[in-house]
Amino acid sequence: MQMGGSAAPAGPSRMVPNAPVVEAGGVAVPVVGAVAVAGRQREMEDAVAIQTNLCSPVINRGRPVHFFGVYDGHGGDHFALTCKEKMHEILKEELMRVAMQPNPMRRAGSTSMAAPRLPPAPGLPADESLLQEAWRVVITRCFSKTEMVGLHTCGCGSVGFRCGCNRSLVAYSGTTAVAVVLTDTHIVVGNCGDSRAILYRGGRVVPLTFDHKPDRADEKARILATGGRVLNMDCARVEGILAMSRAIGDRYLKPYVISEPEVTFTRRDQEDEFLILATDGLWDVMSTEMACRVTHQCLKEPRATAAPGGSEGLSFPPSSENALESEMSFPSRSASAAALLTRLALARNSTDNICVVVVDLKRAVMWTADDDN
Repeated sequence: MQMGGSAAPAGPSRMVPNAPVVEAGGVAVPVVGAVAVAGRQREMEDAVAIQTNLCSPVINRGRPVHFFGVYDGHGGDHFALTCKEKMHEILKEELMRVAMQPNPMRRAGSTSMAAPRLPPAPGLPADESLLQEAWRVVITRCFSKTEMVGLHTCGCGSVGFRCGCNRSLVAYSGTTAVAVVLTDTHIVVGNCGDSRAILYRGGRVVPLTFDHKPDRADEKARILATGGRVLNMDCARVEGILAMSRAIGDRYLKPYVISEPEVTFTRRDQEDEFLILATDGLWDVMSTEMACRVTHQCLKEPRATAAPGGSEGLSFPPSSENALESEMSFPSRSASAAALLTRLALARNSTDNICVVVVDLKRAVMWTADDDN
């Protein structure tokens, strides 16, 4: 089992409760918890990535962005591990390519994958659809490039398969991908497959992703249009094999299974409480409403609770003097929530690997550039 506590940079910091937008001159790093377990499976094919303060791109006015990802591999862990190790790095490269000047070569409605450009403005463009389109292009390029890395890299690490390993193993491997980019004003999500990300806002569940199932009307139409088949076995499957219509990898099922993500763009709100990202090892046995009720209760607790296996980690009684230490202890409230969701999934006889990430949007660790000196 892999378990993570709070994710934040080192150095002197202070807590910033109930502040979804960062203060001038500082960076609010969210408190994050993550758990990844093989569960009742012999092999672990899921993976998690957490990268706070990934970069400070122009597309976010030079302010830092944070990255969270969950990947549910199948046919081996090759593509899940590729995404864990490379997707955020590729995303960072793509974000730093975005320019502020208008691009006269870009026509309205164009699907060109050229680096997006934003209109010159000190803040967000008046037409937020321009910003949304820029993010869509960046996320889509990121997924495409990550897949290409996986397709041309052997599991042993050799590029171009010069190692002599059986390259057919890569052709039959794939993964879902949910990549969340958190800015001070928006939540941008790229999704490919049937893992999920949800937002809990003002007591209600806001889905940030929508499962890519072969029998989803639009997905089925796309598969049939490319000459593929959707066959009902124990469930709807592409060519009777894969139970999802989009995935990174799965070369043997192209062009029916594609890696192009659906991108959602959500403006942050004062009522936002937390995000949950998880693979279907959780969602197969628990509703999004139940997951949010459990997480909401955990984040209300005055101190972190025990982790799976009885490990309590460090904890501090709540007070103004040690609020930071309480959140930075192991496990944090977020880590405890992720752990409890995992334990409940196992108790409900989940048979798959389970990855859960909980991002607390009401608590953050504030740090400034001076803290790194």
